[in-house]
Amino acid sequence: MASSLLLLLDDIASMLDDVSVLTKVAAKKTAGVLGDDLALNAQQVSGVKADRELPVVWAVAKGSFVNKAILVPAALLIGTWLPWAVTPLLMLGGAFLCFEGVEKLAHKYLHRAEHESDKAALAQAAQLSEAQVLAVEKDKVKGAIRTDFILSAEIIVITLGTVAAQPFVSKLTVLVGIAIIMTVGVYGLVAGIVKLDDAGLYLSQRPGGFAQASGRAILRAAPWLMKALSVAGTAAMFLVGGGILVHGVPAAAHAIEAALAGWGGTGAALGSMLANAVVGIVAGAIVLAGVEGVKKLRGGGHAA
Repeated sequence: MASSLLLLLDDIASMLDDVSVLTKVAAKKTAGVLGDDLALNAQQVSGVKADRELPVVWAVAKGSFVNKAILVPAALLIGTWLPWAVTPLLMLGGAFLCFEGVEKLAHKYLHRAEHESDKAALAQAAQLSEAQVLAVEKDKVKGAIRTDFILSAEIIVITLGTVAAQPFVSKLTVLVGIAIIMTVGVYGLVAGIVKLDDAGLYLSQRPGGFAQASGRAILRAAPWLMKALSVAGTAAMFLVGGGILVHGVPAAAHAIEAALAGWGGTGAALGSMLANAVVGIVAGAIVLAGVEGVKKLRGGGHAA
């Protein structure tokens, strides 16, 4: 009996160790989506009244948990009954990441009328009534939850690809763990980011030179942090999306490895990242061209 118990405990410890390693690997692979998730959600709640920022972030976070409560069981069903679909789904997710990155860069030029409309809406925000403000807030929450669903689906699919060959319990544990870690991490950071200006203002009004200097530094840094997150998120989309596409085509992955064979460890790693980024940009541009072509055929082309 004692030996059986020890064997069971050893099996459990081994499984938990495997789950820990798999969770770390999945977290690294989904880091690209995480950067964009942070930037997009922080932008989504910008423009909300200061005293409503945290309730809005909490509302979106609750919606994100609901999204993942739908996506995790769906991923488990696919991984169990349709394992052949994991790679195609990963490829679709990678292509979509690349498309999002290119579309994000080209948005100002492809959707000029919408871009101008967004700026006009921001300029008129101060003149809205309380009811109109609440309506705008509700729309922002709905839009952020829709965006979160897409990004969460990418995170779950990438994670599923990492644990596809693992036992069911390991799949379940890693998927649930990543879902919780990513949601708490993203929206915790978003809450901190959107309140940075308040923290800076508070410190800048405190007595003492150090506190005031720190507050002014935070106020100056906050807009740059948003820009840096946006740039890092876009770059990561190409790196992660391109990497998924490259590894989904073994011949391409082997060709890149062969071409970088003599570059050394660091050189090969940097060269691989560059190759993934180039593949991501090209793939995203191709998908974007196809999407815009379909819009034009349907009479829904962007405004000139």
